[in-house]
Amino acid sequence: MAVALAELVPSLPVGRGWRYEIKVDGHRTVLWRLADSVRLQARSGRDVTAVWGDLAVSGLELPPGVVLDGEAVVVVGDRISFGAAQSRAASRPARARELAERYPALFIVWDLLAGPGGVDLRGRPYVERRGAMLDVLAGLPSGSPVQAVSATDDVEVARAWYASLHDIGVEGVVAKLATSTYRAGRSSAWRKARHAETVDAVVVGFTGPPLRPRTLAVRLPDGRTALSQRLSAPLAAEVGAHLVASPVSGRGRTDAGEAFTVTGPGVVVEVLAGTTRHAVVTVTRLR
Repeated sequence: MAVALAELVPSLPVGRGWRYEIKVDGHRTVLWRLADSVRLQARSGRDVTAVWGDLAVSGLELPPGVVLDGEAVVVVGDRISFGAAQSRAASRPARARELAERYPALFIVWDLLAGPGGVDLRGRPYVERRGAMLDVLAGLPSGSPVQAVSATDDVEVARAWYASLHDIGVEGVVAKLATSTYRAGRSSAWRKARHAETVDAVVVGFTGPPLRPRTLAVRLPDGRTALSQRLSAPLAAEVGAHLVASPVSGRGRTDAGEAFTVTGPGVVVEVLAGTTRHAVVTVTRLR
């Protein structure tokens, strides 16, 4: 399932027809309730059922045919922890089960792509999909980790969320037109305002082996190409799973003259905004 993506904007849009949802800090996940099982898919399309097995078990409570889009998150203490979600996503199945016992995951749902019986809802407006999603989730047992994202049609409430919830792991707010359908790829009908510590960059290459890259060559928003600092082991494993599926096309050099292996664009990573003024950037996560 190719997922819909929001356009990054500096501030929330205002006007008739906008709806607002909190943007939690986790891993984008699509949940498929099949006839007798559950499948979980990462944004890339990769099967991640084994690492989010606790969510797969909870998904069995959903009607067959349902497909949900949302975010797999892990709460540590009283904060949504992206680091904990990253550790889970990069773990082998046995280790993921151990982590799930310590810190069970939540699946924060924001869209219903198919209803009971597999009825495709992607062509219907957001407000209709939202209502149908709430009806489906209302049938889950009390305390289910599969939960609806908080949403409002009041921009002042959305601004309060943006201003006050960052410390508990809410990284911003997404605005969606009430009439918008679910379209794969990036669309101005969905817009996200994130806290300004990070920006998105396109991966154009890497150093080291593709399965475990040491650093990434990224194209920054201002058009420059730069080499990142060394990746952490979990992040290298996650990015590497995408790089091995992309063809390489020779060697390239950054604006500073550093060599790297060129790969097809398409992978997007988040980098610390404060580092983009320099020749080396810090990658914080896969987008």
